[in-house]
This record gives sequence, C-alpha cells and structure tokens, in this order.
Amino acid sequence: MSGRARVMWDDEVTGYDFGAGHPMDPVRLTLTMRLVEAFGLDQDVDVVAAKPSGESTLRLVHRPDYIDAVRRASADPRAADTAYGIGTPDDPAFAGMHEVSALIAGQSVAAAEAVWRGEAAHAVNFAGGLHHAMPASASGFCVYNDAALAVARLLEMGAERVAYVDVDVHHGDGVQAVFWDDPRVLTISLHQHPRTLFPATGWPDETGGEGAEGMSVNVALPAGTGDAGWLRAYHAVVPELLAAFRPQALVTQHGADTHVEDPLAHLAVTVDAQRAVAESCHRLAHEHAEGRWVALGGGGYAVVDVVPRTWTHLVAIAADRPVAPEAEVPEEWRDEAYRRTRQPGPLRMTDGRQPEWRDFTDSGYNPGDWVDQAILATRRAVFPHHGLLP
Repeated sequence: MSGRARVMWDDEVTGYDFGAGHPMDPVRLTLTMRLVEAFGLDQDVDVVAAKPSGESTLRLVHRPDYIDAVRRASADPRAADTAYGIGTPDDPAFAGMHEVSALIAGQSVAAAEAVWRGEAAHAVNFAGGLHHAMPASASGFCVYNDAALAVARLLEMGAERVAYVDVDVHHGDGVQAVFWDDPRVLTISLHQHPRTLFPATGWPDETGGEGAEGMSVNVALPAGTGDAGWLRAYHAVVPELLAAFRPQALVTQHGADTHVEDPLAHLAVTVDAQRAVAESCHRLAHEHAEGRWVALGGGGYAVVDVVPRTWTHLVAIAADRPVAPEAEVPEEWRDEAYRRTRQPGPLRMTDGRQPEWRDFTDSGYNPGDWVDQAILATRRAVFPHHGLLP
C-alpha cells in the first residue's frame, strides 16, 4: 500500500452547476481545492483526475432508462423529464449534466479502486457524496449516486463487507435504498429528524430488507442538536457497529451542512466537531478496515465560511498531516474567496470550540433528553441484530 493519500480532483467537476441562485454553488469546490493548496496539502497527497464513469459502471446502481433520460436532458435541457426527477427546482437540467455527473462519479469509483488495490492509503473526493440520487431518479441536488457507486465497485472487486457512514444533515436515502436488501453493506446515517427536513426518511425503524435486517441504521436527531449531542450520538452508534460488522473497507460521507451557519438545515454543529468526526472515521478505518478509507463530500451551503475549512480538514486528516484548528487561514485564500464571492472569509480553521461529549454507555440514558431518545431508539432497533445490547 502506498503511504500517501489520494485526492481526486479535476477542475471540470466545477461544471456541476444548476445555475445562478441554486444552493449547490460549485464555488465551494474551487475554494476547497484552493484552500488545500494554500496549506500545501497538495504536496502531501497524490492529486489524481480519473475518467468519467462509463455506462457499465453507472449501471451498477442506476437503471438504463434513467441514464438515457439524463443523457437526453444533458444534450437538450428542454428535454428534461420530471418523471425521472430531472428539470425540477431541486435538480434543474443543464447542458453537459450527464458528462459532469459521470465525471464526479468516476472520481469516487476510482478512489474506491485505489484504496482496494492498495495504491493509496486513503482517498478523498470532496466533489462527491451525492447520496440522494436513486436508481431511477435524480433527487436533492444529486444526479448520479457516486457514493453508492463507490460501494458497489468495492463489492464488484471482491469486498465481502463494506460499511458506509453518512454524517450529512440530510438522510443518506439513496445509498440506503440501493443496498436495502444487501447484507454485505452496512449503511449508517446520522441526520436531522425526518419530520423536520428533506427527504423525510431515515426513521430508526428503517433497518433493512429481508435477509439484511439491521444493516440500515438511522439516527434521527432533533433540530438544534449541537456539538455535544451530535458527537454523543455518533460515538454511541458508529464505533460499536463497525467493530461488530468488521468492514473490509469504509466509505464515509462528510456533508458540511450540519453546521450551525448552514442555510438549509437546523443543526448547530461547528467545524471543530466536524473535524473530530473525520478524525474518528480515519481511526476507525485503521482499526477495522486495514486503513481502507474512501472519504466523500456531500451537502454544505455556507460555501465560504464552512465548506472549504471542513473539507480541507478532511483532506489533511487523510494525508496524516492535520491542520491545527488554531491555524490562520492564509490571507491569499481569503483574498481569492472575496474576489469570487464578495464574502469575507474566516480568519482561522476553528470555530473556537473544544468538542466534548459524554459517552453514552458510561454516563447512562437520560429519558428527558431528546438526543438520548434518538440514540436509544436506534440502538433498540438495530443493535440486537448484531448481537449487541441496546
């Protein structure tokens, strides 16, 4: 195995652009890569551009008729078919949509291949994590589900157990749907409660199909959950399940929209807690999957203040060259961010918090705490399937 991590990057991924005013602004990708470079992290990783996923790879997850519909809308946005979720306010059609979506998918698939073959210690595609796309429809700003494709490619290459951990504020519904009946894939999603946020799925009793009971795991957190509750929930569920499942590869999705400043959701997490979860995922990959770790981006709509810092920390952790939270954001990057967006950039790589949480098993269950209620609901629904006590 190479001792170096790999960052999947092609400038063309910024063509994933639903148009002016859409929350999924591709400037967040450009600014992240520029911040990675400003810290010199591109010298500590292999920056690699992969080819777009071809038809046979896309069909590992997506139906042929859906791929055809994306191609038609890509060639002529006026041909968008809303029956396939294309041409909606969330997923407007745009010229070249198929090509750039396949390119993003190709980066995640290549990341999975590199990690499985031992060509890279870890691999990051922060342009990926498009976890809402379904086999036959676009959804939630997502056209092709690169996260599910990365998992499917690992299975195709011989992996017998793959774990997928999703900490985006929105439920990882597309990945769950793809592997609902597959006992080889453990999907874990921590997200804002479906009663209060798109896509209105991810209830704790969604635990997997016949023969795969307990393989879909959902932690539905109340709106307003901050660092302590978010980290408590993560540590109350993820490490024990990964230890029981013993994955051969770990795929993680790091949507930055859990942040308190994100305009589309209602959790109150900081960059510091997001960094702590990335560190934990890195550690768990080494503990349970021989270091095989594919880390993806996802949502995140505070495109200057939050997303670039969160995903730069992710790259730095994968590279084994973590950036200190108190580090100053380079002035040249802040100048570029302002030039591109007319928004002032953050001054430091921290929100000034020291992430702390109470361990669930040590401190006990508080029946009056909504976060604890969410944790216990998930543990009761899933843990017995893995031989664990709730």
